[in-house]
Amino acid sequence: MEPLLIALARVCDVSLGTLRVISIARGRKVLAPILGFFEVLIWLVAIGQLLQNITSPVHYVAYAGGFAIGTFAGIRIEEKLALGVVLVRVITRHDASRLLARLRDEGFGITHVDAHGASGAVHVIFSLAKRSETGRLVSIITEYNPNAFYSVEDVRFVSDSASLASGASSGLLRRLIFPKKK
Repeated sequence: MEPLLIALARVCDVSLGTLRVISIARGRKVLAPILGFFEVLIWLVAIGQLLQNITSPVHYVAYAGGFAIGTFAGIRIEEKLALGVVLVRVITRHDASRLLARLRDEGFGITHVDAHGASGAVHVIFSLAKRSETGRLVSIITEYNPNAFYSVEDVRFVSDSASLASGASSGLLRRLIFPKKK
């Protein structure tokens, strides 16, 4: 039973650690320390159990296995939560008026710029969206033009999240998900 407890504790603390590191990278100054507190608290339980059974190889395997599974689980949890904001940049040589209209109709805020690339005139479209909306946004882009070049990048700070797709967040959750740069 103790090896299972150690493995489970490691899955939990490493998952929290993964989320904490991602929170730090995204500038979530409130969320990261809260996750860190619980990460270390759970780790103390795991290491305490391991030290009580220091001569048991099964306990070491449980500790290491929990770490590996926790790393995977943390990444999966973060993908499912899809917290944060992305900037999607689209570059296309085709007329972009239908794509622009569709993105606006779907509730995405967009900025359109006529530009010149290596092969001539292009349209550049910028759109900020919640990370959870990335799949839908990319699907619209590829439906319009399967050959359009697009890139998706994480945005660390936004000045105002009210204009993002799918409505605005509010209160504490808004401050945790969309921190403002000071």
